[in-house]
Amino acid sequence: MASSRRVLDLYFDVISPYTWIGFEILCRYKPVWNIQMQFRPAFLGGIMKATGNSPPATIPKKGIYLQSDIVRLGKFCKVPFHFPADFFDVITKGTLSAQRFLTALEIVHEKNGGIGNSPLLESLSRQFWIRIWSRDEDITKLDSLTAAAKEAGLTPTMIAQLTALHETSEVKERLKKVTNDAIENGAFGMPWLVVHLPGSPSFSLFGSDRMELLADLLGEKWYGPVPPSPKM
Repeated sequence: MASSRRVLDLYFDVISPYTWIGFEILCRYKPVWNIQMQFRPAFLGGIMKATGNSPPATIPKKGIYLQSDIVRLGKFCKVPFHFPADFFDVITKGTLSAQRFLTALEIVHEKNGGIGNSPLLESLSRQFWIRIWSRDEDITKLDSLTAAAKEAGLTPTMIAQLTALHETSEVKERLKKVTNDAIENGAFGMPWLVVHLPGSPSFSLFGSDRMELLADLLGEKWYGPVPPSPKM
């Protein structure tokens, strides 16, 4: 990627609670580190299948541990986790519809002449995470998706556009392509981050616990999960 900007591609799926942590930390550090984020909605289930990986929670002992670890980590990182009453039901239902809805938002943004991510992609993604991992609410039904979109600030016209588009072959093929892009970049899980620096080869990082390492690789300071506001 020939660019004078430091660009970070974050491949994500809102099914992953640890990705929410990485997402929020990166959003906080965007102005501090002067980085350009490119959020890439992908399908974690497709990545797992293609790479022979499996969700950590399918290992019984690890699943038990995750229930307390996520809450503790959320408190430390100032991300409002409240573990779902039926975690395995959440995993079984999945987030394919939500990821298609996010993909549809990107397509509509591009058709309207937008460059880069839609300004609303960050807020809609966050609302999906909040519904699953903070309020224990559904994001598989259409009325749940549209309710989250309304909370994220999308207009009724935009919501109608996404509703009409999100189950089309155009969206399905785009989501499949982005998922395959993640796999080609080495992804086997999420969050998967591809870092593009001027004059250097791109490299990848896995996990929300690699942010301090990322700071070092960028030549920036790490202030913990909540950095101070940048000076004007």
